[in-house]
Amino acid sequence: MLSKRVIACLDVRDGHLAKSVRFVDTKNIGDPVAKAREYYEDGLDELVFYDITASSERRRIILDVVEAVAAEVFIPLSVGGGVRSVQDATDLRLAGAEKINVNSAAVRRPALIAECADAIGSQNVVLSMDIRQVTPDQRHPSGYEVVIDGGRTPMGMDALAWTRQGERLGAGELVVNSIDADGTRQGYELNLTRKISEAVRIPVIASGGAGLPAHLFDVLTEGKADAALVASMVHYGDYTVSGLKSYLHGRGVKVRMSW
Repeated sequence: MLSKRVIACLDVRDGHLAKSVRFVDTKNIGDPVAKAREYYEDGLDELVFYDITASSERRRIILDVVEAVAAEVFIPLSVGGGVRSVQDATDLRLAGAEKINVNSAAVRRPALIAECADAIGSQNVVLSMDIRQVTPDQRHPSGYEVVIDGGRTPMGMDALAWTRQGERLGAGELVVNSIDADGTRQGYELNLTRKISEAVRIPVIASGGAGLPAHLFDVLTEGKADAALVASMVHYGDYTVSGLKSYLHGRGVKVRMSW
């Protein structure tokens, strides 16, 4: 059995670590480089970096901040926000990212997933999805819809169908971010995560809603996720990475321990 991963998410806006609730009321809360170093030293498995306004502002990602973070951590670094081409993906890899995340641009032009997979390998291409719950209908039989541009633009696409298409096109991993749960600290969207985990064969990272160690346990077991992404609960100092992993280990979840 592969170890489950604990992944910290750095949402970056104008070079600052930022946090929102359900994608609104975004506040700057610190230095992303300092946080990256802190989490790495505390046993983090992987780090995700999102330039959260690059897509909506139609600009390229802030490579200098990516380079600064990459210089501080020696674990997989996954970066997204404004990736629209193979050149963008290549530039991020040269800046120190091991994996690149595609989201809004891939929804608008799905061939981007295949192009990036051909250029840098499927294992380095992550399809990140922002998803909200809707009333099931003909367009959204799963009851979940894809939203892009940082939660600003609903696309009328069924989330489950999009995950399957992303896998077929060559994505090596999925980040499933629940807009409804984001920043609430009331737990992951277990139904959504489980549906997607059962629909694809590639690893699924659950995102949005972590507030207690038990939430990670629930999504890694009941939600069938391969990894749990955390933000607020570590950014604000309520929990540590090592403490979360010790909790999971104590409850029988296989995780990589640093001792």
